[in-house]
Amino acid sequence: MSIALSEKETAPLNYFLHSYGPASTPTLHLGWVFASIAVMVFLIVAGLLAGALVHKRPQNSGNIDDADKGLQWIYIGTGISTCLLLGMAVYALITLNAIARPPQATALTLTVTGYDWWWKVEYEHADPSLNFVTANEIHIPVGVPVLVKLKSADVIHAFWVPVLAGKTQMIPGLINRQWLQADVPGIYRGECTQYCGLQHAHMALEVIAQNAAEFRQWQAAQRKRLVLPPASDADAGRKVFMEHCSGCHSIRGTEAIGAHAPDLTHLKSRRLIAAGTLTNTPEHRQQWITHAQEIKPGARMPSMVLSPVELTALSAFLSTLD
Repeated sequence: MSIALSEKETAPLNYFLHSYGPASTPTLHLGWVFASIAVMVFLIVAGLLAGALVHKRPQNSGNIDDADKGLQWIYIGTGISTCLLLGMAVYALITLNAIARPPQATALTLTVTGYDWWWKVEYEHADPSLNFVTANEIHIPVGVPVLVKLKSADVIHAFWVPVLAGKTQMIPGLINRQWLQADVPGIYRGECTQYCGLQHAHMALEVIAQNAAEFRQWQAAQRKRLVLPPASDADAGRKVFMEHCSGCHSIRGTEAIGAHAPDLTHLKSRRLIAAGTLTNTPEHRQQWITHAQEIKPGARMPSMVLSPVELTALSAFLSTLD
């Protein structure tokens, strides 16, 4: 299934100017207010310093009253700063309360687990047989809140999709909760914002917001078990996969049930691989298989040593995971 969406956002740090959901708009306004106050304070302090340089007190004036006038300004400045800080604290608390809960009941629940250095995404359903797993990519319907349970399998990570919601820690042994809502269809980039090791900078994900019909279609496709043709050119690649990859990766509908790496069922439907590091093309899949440690040094994925025939066959097999 192709993703027929225009990419609305690519830069993860444009959250200061853009917001596409009710969980991020209040924090956007909070950032503007705090930035305005910071700029105002900077300009006042800079102006006072400039004034002090221009208007120096005469030396040996002998008038001790001048020192008392200086203290008055310090008292005034301290009072204004205290009021500003209190006002900012109250505004921040009001903002936190405004985004603590979604405006309506969540329509979907999913669990995101952080690993070194990728994301496991589990979609829940009242009927457990309809649950499914994907990786590094979250699809949500537009206009409805989605509950996201956040876990970590190893170290402390942090889940953050800046233009949709604030950041939340992912701590081993705990389950934190966050809600997302996108009011506009698009592709929104997320990042891990807690330094988690060598490849922290290469631990990205995408949230793809679709209209309800497209989301249901994607969801139905993801729930299907992979059906491979009984005999195909990919058979040799399947053999290579089972010998070299199935210990870590899983593919529903096959004997591959590895749980240490991303589930590769319907891999071809994803836009990116290696947690947002490469686009999902046959060339990049081959590069990732054979040069993983050069692309993401320290990642759990080893650089596989395969013959050209084995690599071509494996690539052909992965291209069937639609």
